[in-house]
Amino acid sequence: MDQTNFKSGFVSIIGKPNAGKSTLMNALVGDNLSIITSKAQTTRHRIMGVLTGDDFQIIYSDTPGLLKPLYSLQKSMMSFVSSSLEDADMVIYVVDLMEKQDEEEEILEKIIANKTPVLFVINKTDLDKGSRLKDKIDYWELIHPNLEIICVSALEKINIDKLFARIMELLPVHPPYFPADTLTDKPERFFASEIVRESIFKNYKQEVPYSSEVEITSFVEEEDIIHLRAEIFVERKSQKAIIIGKGGEAIKKVGIESRLKLEAFFGKKVFLETFVKVEEDWRKKDRSLKRFGYKS
Repeated sequence: MDQTNFKSGFVSIIGKPNAGKSTLMNALVGDNLSIITSKAQTTRHRIMGVLTGDDFQIIYSDTPGLLKPLYSLQKSMMSFVSSSLEDADMVIYVVDLMEKQDEEEEILEKIIANKTPVLFVINKTDLDKGSRLKDKIDYWELIHPNLEIICVSALEKINIDKLFARIMELLPVHPPYFPADTLTDKPERFFASEIVRESIFKNYKQEVPYSSEVEITSFVEEEDIIHLRAEIFVERKSQKAIIIGKGGEAIKKVGIESRLKLEAFFGKKVFLETFVKVEEDWRKKDRSLKRFGYKS
């Protein structure tokens, strides 16, 4: 690999909850590394996706949605955003076309002040009707006349090639940071837990998904099968009952859906056991947050 003109850099993807950041990173990397649901605040960690070509390496960071933290878990989530900006060579700032009201983000002001290159991405343009997209562009150009705006649909992969080409133009000349076969910085256990958590987000309503956490306590891989033990933690006994469901039907559905996705992800058979436990107020306790990987 000739590294004379090799380009490599860290690209941080940030924005409000549900702006489509995870869908965008998956589209750019070409693999489903980040879980995706219709609910806001699905992403809790900084997840790196590494894309390596003959003369480039891009390290994307999918990050939690920007919010004002109300408890310890959310503070940790925002710390992941901050850390991704500290080493960013470039920022992709994502906004949702369908948001009814826009607010000028303080963090965007800081990024611009730091002179980090910013690509301002308006996502979900496949939903454009009437003058919505034009109005959105006009709004942001009025606030920040020098913003470089790119309109995409991450879901439909519209203008992803255009965004990628601009990323390549802005990428600094630098040797690769990771071996060429690296796809992500996260271990297999992490993705197994995220797949189960994604199923929880899709199958339960209200506060239950946000109060849940998944820990893979056993990961044994054999030649033709992976044996997994997933422990699902909630904050209340009443939430445990909801997760399990009448006659265990709800947790059974989660188990079946998760197993199928795990088998597709790992490319082999999966035997999955699920257990539900109560860890009271885990989102507010440093001890619990350290256990689940949100604090060092």
